[in-house]
Amino acid sequence: MPCQNIEVIVAQWPAPKRVRAFTTTRIGGVSTGPYAALNLGGHVGDDSAAVTENRRRLISACGLPGEPVWLTQIHGTRVVDATTVTPNSQADASFTEQPGVVCTVLTADCLPLFLCERSGTRVGIVHIGWRGLAAGIVAKAVSAFAIELSNVMAWLGPAIGPQSFEIGEDVKHALEVDQSECDSCFAPALRRGKWMANLYGLISHHLRCAGVNNCYYDESLCTYMQPDLFFSYRRDRNCGRMASLIWIDP
Repeated sequence: MPCQNIEVIVAQWPAPKRVRAFTTTRIGGVSTGPYAALNLGGHVGDDSAAVTENRRRLISACGLPGEPVWLTQIHGTRVVDATTVTPNSQADASFTEQPGVVCTVLTADCLPLFLCERSGTRVGIVHIGWRGLAAGIVAKAVSAFAIELSNVMAWLGPAIGPQSFEIGEDVKHALEVDQSECDSCFAPALRRGKWMANLYGLISHHLRCAGVNNCYYDESLCTYMQPDLFFSYRRDRNCGRMASLIWIDP
């Protein structure tokens, strides 16, 4: 989709044309230093005027129908209706059936999960890190979102890739839903007692367990390994945030 002077990653899935979905990159904003350039997170220490300008540019350049519904994300499992929620409510997922309402999450290694009803009448988005995944946010979001599971499709946006996501035994244990199904999502790391985890594979497994079989993603996208395109908290600690947005055109 055209976003003048802002580079985005458009969702690659067979959603109806009236459904618009993409993740921003770090290209196209005014922030400087570790937040350069299109930081859209207002909670990371960046200059507030720069964040305001970046958000204004996002709305203008990408033709958003209105202000994104920004959430205060807490790595939990709360899912809200973006149509009625108050701004910056604590939640990690939102959905809507109302055209023109822009569901939004911020990430910098965590995975943005896009959801769409096949007819394009309902959309949603979920912020997923390992804590939310272990706590069951995928099942919670699908349950809140879905009317008929066979009509739901999902796109997994840019996140830390399986070659970069090193975890300890405790996190591996927390993420192991079904040993036989999850084995392929973990590989021994070079460091003793550490594992490399495939967030894309784990979340697609959670989706299947929740009844969503139409899942699309590009595992080659890695926020950690592509510093020119993406912010990465694990790589840089002090950094900006990308936004993932989905809405139904009015």
